[in-house]
Amino acid sequence: MVVTRRTVTVLFADVVDSTALGERLDAESLRQVMSRYFERVSAVLERHGGTVEKFIGDAVMAVFGLSELHEDDALRAVRAAVDLRQVLAHLNDELSRDQGVRIGIRVGVNTGEVVAGDGSGAQALVTGDPVNVAKRLEEAARTGEILVGDTSRRLIENAVLLEPREELTLKGKTQPLTAWNVLAVIEGAPAYARRLDATLVGRHEELRALRVAFDGAVTDRVCQLVTLLGPAGIGKSRLAAELCATVRNEARVLRGHCLAYGEGITFWPLVQIVGVLGSEQGVGELLAGAEDAERIGDGVMSVIGPPQTAVDTGEMFWAVRRCLEELARQQPLVILIEDIHWAEPKLLDLLEYLAGWTNDAPIVLLCLARPDLLDKRPAWLAAPKAIGITVAPLTQAESDALLDQIAEEWPLESAARTRISDAAEGNPLYVEQMAAMLAEGASLEAIPPSIHALLAARLDRLPLEERAVLERAAITGKEISRGAVLQLTAEQARQEVDMHLLSLVRKEFLAPRPGREDAYRFRHTLIRDAAYAGISKELRAQLHEQFADYAARTKMGRAGEVDEIIGYHLEQAYRFWEQLGPPADHASVLAERAGELLGAVGRRAFARDDMHAAINLLDRALSLLTGAHPARLELSRELSSAFWAIGEIVRAESLLNGVLEIAAATGDRRMEWYGRVDRAHLRLMIDAHASANELEEITQNAIRVFEELHDDAGLAQAWRRLSLAPRARGDFAASEQAVERALHHARRAGDAHEEARSIDNLCAILVYGPTPTASALRRCTELLETTKGKRLVETYVMSAMAILKAMRGASDEGRAICREVEEFYDKLGLRLALVALSEICGTVESLAGDPSAAEAALRHGYELLATVGDASFVAFQAGLLAEVVLEQGRTDEAAGLARVSEQRAAADIGAQTQWRRTRAKLEALSGRHRRAISLAREAVEIAGRTDALNMRGDALLRLAEVLELAGRGEEAEKSAREALALYQRKGNLVSARRASALGVHPVR
Repeated sequence: MVVTRRTVTVLFADVVDSTALGERLDAESLRQVMSRYFERVSAVLERHGGTVEKFIGDAVMAVFGLSELHEDDALRAVRAAVDLRQVLAHLNDELSRDQGVRIGIRVGVNTGEVVAGDGSGAQALVTGDPVNVAKRLEEAARTGEILVGDTSRRLIENAVLLEPREELTLKGKTQPLTAWNVLAVIEGAPAYARRLDATLVGRHEELRALRVAFDGAVTDRVCQLVTLLGPAGIGKSRLAAELCATVRNEARVLRGHCLAYGEGITFWPLVQIVGVLGSEQGVGELLAGAEDAERIGDGVMSVIGPPQTAVDTGEMFWAVRRCLEELARQQPLVILIEDIHWAEPKLLDLLEYLAGWTNDAPIVLLCLARPDLLDKRPAWLAAPKAIGITVAPLTQAESDALLDQIAEEWPLESAARTRISDAAEGNPLYVEQMAAMLAEGASLEAIPPSIHALLAARLDRLPLEERAVLERAAITGKEISRGAVLQLTAEQARQEVDMHLLSLVRKEFLAPRPGREDAYRFRHTLIRDAAYAGISKELRAQLHEQFADYAARTKMGRAGEVDEIIGYHLEQAYRFWEQLGPPADHASVLAERAGELLGAVGRRAFARDDMHAAINLLDRALSLLTGAHPARLELSRELSSAFWAIGEIVRAESLLNGVLEIAAATGDRRMEWYGRVDRAHLRLMIDAHASANELEEITQNAIRVFEELHDDAGLAQAWRRLSLAPRARGDFAASEQAVERALHHARRAGDAHEEARSIDNLCAILVYGPTPTASALRRCTELLETTKGKRLVETYVMSAMAILKAMRGASDEGRAICREVEEFYDKLGLRLALVALSEICGTVESLAGDPSAAEAALRHGYELLATVGDASFVAFQAGLLAEVVLEQGRTDEAAGLARVSEQRAAADIGAQTQWRRTRAKLEALSGRHRRAISLAREAVEIAGRTDALNMRGDALLRLAEVLELAGRGEEAEKSAREALALYQRKGNLVSARRASALGVHPVR
């Protein structure tokens, strides 16, 4: 027996108080009662397409979608449940008369994924949690109630009146369950709502073709058979509604739709149309005065009920044609018939007959159909006066316009819009249903139940051999290689694979890939997802492992790509084996291979600073490798660094502590000192009370250890971290020496990632240290040449050049660089890099004389820092922000930011200088000149311990400002002249001009 996974709807119906009934009736009488009950119940369930799987005591279990999936299985189940109540009412009248008893029932309905056989055995043995939930819902229902679960509710809510029940605590379920009581079914309503009243998006060519067909029918007084062809949800109904709206003043529009199942449905669209015309009386009035009016009327009425006299098919067809001709001679007709892919052959015969034989009557028979129609009626479009219009997917621009409309009701974030657009691939229904699902809080990656039902039903109608090929294609991903599908197919079936692939293309499940011979892609990502969902987990595990072997053997993709592909498929194989039971030895081997490959790819992503990819890959690798695996510590450490880079500080610290603990316990000296250096650096960044001296001491000890171990990579990291200690003290020259050592060891180790970090530090030193701007720009130009093609490293150098150029007056060039770099960092999600960039962009805007723009840039970085914690660099950022806020006259806000800077500055010289400068001016503006001058002199003294020329110049210039406000002009001029000299040494021409503005002239 073949085992599959499929989404079905399970119905449980149970007799209430059957024990008491048994006490009242003799065993033979009870048997008769229950036999009649089960007979009636089974007939109802089977009439609606359910498979009665088992009788459990007095309960009946039926499964909808077992022998054949239908897109409306959930609605069929609920309709069946409602019919059960009606049938039971009639049965109770009989039982009350014959036996003096009445039966009450309760029903539970639930939809979900189950494992099922193909029906080849005596029972299909449907198993899975949805079965248990359906049973529990039935047990929780009151007499006469039909309770449905949440997934069922999503699939039926547009066609059923529901009332919510209080949350149910069901036996065996850890979480309460929400249930709905079915009040009634709305006849004729579709299971899910469509936006047919929304503004039409696109479809200009299709609408023009429809209008041409209508005008032709009117002009030539003929009957045109026009068929709109396209998959479910593509917009056929919306397009037809638009045509009907445009011709409503020129023609009479009559509508009908074909039903998927039921009794007496052959001519159901005509039944609906005759009902609109007023049934027998209305038809008679419309035909008054027509030749053979009575005969025509009898023939038409034979369509919707037993004729008064026997009428053969030919006579009936003639009567319908003559009736429509009479109507069309009064006014042109548009007869819209939906879903003719479900039409019975006789109705299709009638439509073809009308198109071929109608005479002197302007009629458009507008039929809406899925491509399935052409499978059962291949010559449909070859009929006389037949026109076929294929409704294509929306273009990207049209999809965006539809999403704009939807966003007015359900706001959509950018990521959600992209996911919807990519998955829907131009199908409006898919767009609408995915947006509605997100509005209800569902996962972005889930398939809406309505769409899954549509696709699963299509898949279920495929021959088993084609379905098997499609499932193997789903294992390979959205892009499909013929060779991969062959590899995953049993050897005896490989000769037929090409034929099945072409058939799947014709049926629009697959499409050829342009420019690639024997390559295909899924028409929709959601088709791939639905096909994949139908594969049993055991078969998935086997196929993923086979595909991994195929990828390794054929070397598909570049080295890094093929490793990730192989790792992914081995990971999936292991996960499915894991879910099916305790991992066996073979599964453990798969996990280790997958972990090693994903870890290697993750480290490469980390090295190129693709931190989100690195986190994803490294985290997955660690979950696959056992605690004893030698790569675990290094991968954990790199994952910690990746979390740190995107600002996830708590997770970074937690991982790092784990690395240190294990390294110390196992005697891994190298990894222990790597971890110690990382932790010391991390503490300096996030703890305002941490000392640079601690980092200096630890890195110096680490350098000795790494020298003993001849570890250039470790030395590169230690020297780079050591450079931070003198930099924190304002000794940029010493910091530069340490960075140069780091750069030397990084290049010896061939560690591109460390080389990039060292270059980043070197660029910061060139900006803030004593190197003149002209020399610094030349060095940056040299660095750009050596880093060409390394995009991230280039941005480090470019960021430095932005501020250096702004110092020399080229602010527009600096701004352009900032925009380019910000876009790059934002794309990679590098939050801490964005923080550093915000400082640069804010400084560029300040130098350009735009404090408002400077505030916007700095505030962005400051808000990002707020999520990091008690970091000393929060203090410096707050101080910078205080300055530009003060420059705009918002003194109270500036004072608050200066307090934040003061509270968090600790030993950071830049922050200590910064908050004193701001407070000094605030005090001076308030008239407290003595306090202002004291604070400004403190800032000058602190900055004077450094070789940071700009910092020293800024402190002196602020002292000059507060002295000027205090009326001490000569001292102010002296201080401004000293600032000017420092700015000129640095080559900061913009700040030099500001110093000159205080009434002094350049020193010669």
